[in-house]
Amino acid sequence: MLRYKRRHFTADGLSSPKIAEEFLVHANEEAGHADRRAKRIVQLGGKPDFSPDSLLQSSHTAYGDSTVLKDMIRADLVAERVAIEAYSQIIALIGDKDSTTRRLLEDIPSDEQEHADERADWLA
Repeated sequence: MLRYKRRHFTADGLSSPKIAEEFLVHANEEAGHADRRAKRIVQLGGKPDFSPDSLLQSSHTAYGDSTVLKDMIRADLVAERVAIEAYSQIIALIGDKDSTTRRLLEDIPSDEQEHADERADWLA
C-alpha cells in the first residue's frame, strides 16, 4: 500500500496522470486487504502488527524507491507476482484448518492478478 501511495504522488511521464490514479486505486485496495487481515487476526485473539520495522522485515518484496515510471511498473509487476505466489502458499497451508481465514484470503490473489495484468499491459 505504501509503495503505491508513493508512486501515486511521484509518477511522472506521458501516461503518468492515468497511471498515478491507478496507483491510488491499488493503494486503497491493498489497504483494504490489510484491514481484512487485521480484523481476522483480532477475531482469532491476536494483535495485528503495523510497525514499519515489522512490515519491512516481513515483506516478500523490496519497497522500491525508483522515480522512473517504467521501473516502478516493472518492480510492481514482480511484487504482484510474488504476492500471488505468497497468498497461494498461505492458502494451501491453511487448507481445511480454518475455512473462514482461507475464504478471506482466497479473494486477494484475484485482485493481485488484476494488478499484475494491468502492469504487464502498461509495459506492452
